[in-house]
Order: sequence, then C-alpha cells, then structure tokens
Amino acid sequence: MKKVGLLFISSIIIIMFVVQNLIKQKSVVSPLPDFLMFSKNNQVKTLELWFPSSAHAENINEKIEKPEISAKSALAYDLTTNKIIFEKNPKEKLPMASLTKIMTSIIVLENYKREEKFKVRKENLVGENTMGLSSGEVLTVEELLYGLILPSGNDAAEVLSSNYMGGRKNFIKAMNNKARSIGALDTSFTNPTGLEGDGDQYSTVFDLLVITKYAMQFPLFRKAASTFEYNIEYSQDHKSFYLQNETNLLTSYPGVLGVKTGYTPEAGFCLVTYLDYEGHEIIGIILGSEKRREEMKQLLDYSLNLQGIIPPAHE
Repeated sequence: MKKVGLLFISSIIIIMFVVQNLIKQKSVVSPLPDFLMFSKNNQVKTLELWFPSSAHAENINEKIEKPEISAKSALAYDLTTNKIIFEKNPKEKLPMASLTKIMTSIIVLENYKREEKFKVRKENLVGENTMGLSSGEVLTVEELLYGLILPSGNDAAEVLSSNYMGGRKNFIKAMNNKARSIGALDTSFTNPTGLEGDGDQYSTVFDLLVITKYAMQFPLFRKAASTFEYNIEYSQDHKSFYLQNETNLLTSYPGVLGVKTGYTPEAGFCLVTYLDYEGHEIIGIILGSEKRREEMKQLLDYSLNLQGIIPPAHE
C-alpha cells in the first residue's frame, strides 16, 4: 500500500510539473503581429501579397464569374496556353450555317492557285447573302475568296466548288474527308455554303475549333478574315465590287481579327472570332445564339480576365 501511495503522489507531482512548464511556454510565445493574424477567409489574399503562387490560381479563377451564355453551344480556347477556357455543350451537334465556309476556304486554298480564274455560271447565283456576282463574269480565286469570307457570298462558294476536279459533289466529299483527317469527327457537310435544304449538315463547337485552327495556318485566309473592307476594281472580266466584313467585332473590339459569321433560321446566329491581344490568342465560338456579338464579347472579356489581363474598352 505504501508503494502504491508513493507512485500515486509521484504521478501527481510529475503532472503538475508538466502543466507548469506548458503554462510558462505559452506565456513566453509572442503573439503574431496583426498583419499575419489572418482568418481562413482572407488567408489567400494575405499570402498572395508576399508569395504569389500558381497554387492559388484556382481560388482566384473562382472569383471571376463565368459569363451566362444563352447560346446553345459555346467555347473559348487560348491558343497561347493550349487550354479550353470556357465550354458549353462542346460536343452537341448543331447546324453551323455559314461557318461552313471556313472549311470551304480550306479546300480552296489547298487545291487552287490564287491567280486561277473561274467563270460565273447562272446556277452559281444562289442564296440571299452574295458578293454580287453576275453570270458570265470571270474572277480570280483570290477575289472569290474575299467574296466568300467578307460578305459570306454563297455565289462565290458555288463558283469555287463547281470548278473543283469532279465538280461540286467531289468538292463536298473533299470537305468531309478533310474534316475527318484533321480530327473534326462530329461534322458533316452537304454543301459548300451552309444553306439549309441539302440534308443534315452539322458540327460542334469543338470541331469548329479544330477547323478554325487549321484554317488560320493559311496566310491568305488570315488576311481575308481580318480584312474589314475590300475593293475589287473594274476590269474587262467583271464589274467593280465593294466587299465589307460582317464580323463587326473587327471594329468594335480591339484585337479581334475576324473570322466568320453565320445565320439560318434553323442554326440561329453563329460566330467564330479570333482575338490576338496582349500576348494571348483566343478563339471564341458560338452556335445558336440570339445575341452572338454581345455574348462573344463576354467570352473574350472572361478569357482575358482569367489570364490577369484587363480587357480593352469596347463598344
């Protein structure tokens, strides 16, 4: 019993000694200065002032609100970082209207010489959107390409496709083969214009990204797509033409370099835009929108904000 009592007393003494030491240690610890006494809520903000780190990128990005896009499908892609910035239904197959003409341009640029001349036939004069061709006129491939891209000329598309080896049918076949070869596997072309009535013609915003990236490799396409207005002077082969780009973001959003608009009742308003601003190249794509230009501006603003870039002032 004496041994048990001694052990019990010894244990109490040891515990008291440990507690006293802990109290002493606590009393000598200096409190953290106010500027380091941050709560969980402002921790990221305080640390970022001293140690900027990519580890906090996700937290920062979460503070940038995503745009509310009413379009059926949309996508924004940063070519500089090779990352998709925004997506909405990226794999949904939808009609693309005149965005079709991006692929039409690719087939033209890969198979024709820019100085080649083609004669306009009566059957080429289709669609409401035209560059204003008349039967019997003769124009170069380069002139027709500007007429295809700027005013979205369906007549230009028909002239270019009908002069393909094997005719229009083989031109469309080449469009589909090219789409598959570059990885646009959810795309189908039934005509070179994007007009309705020739069967099931569709794509996705993801496939249109692939197609647009491919098209931008061609200097003449880049030049035409970024041109706001273009004059074709009168010659003995044709009248004069004044062509104006339908992509009004060229003049209202600094850094925008085209690319293509589209509209049919079924497709709605569609738009592919290429932006080169402050070291970042961004492709924005919208399908099935009622306010494509406003929503594209939101996409571009959002894309730049995510990179820490203040978007330019725009209309």
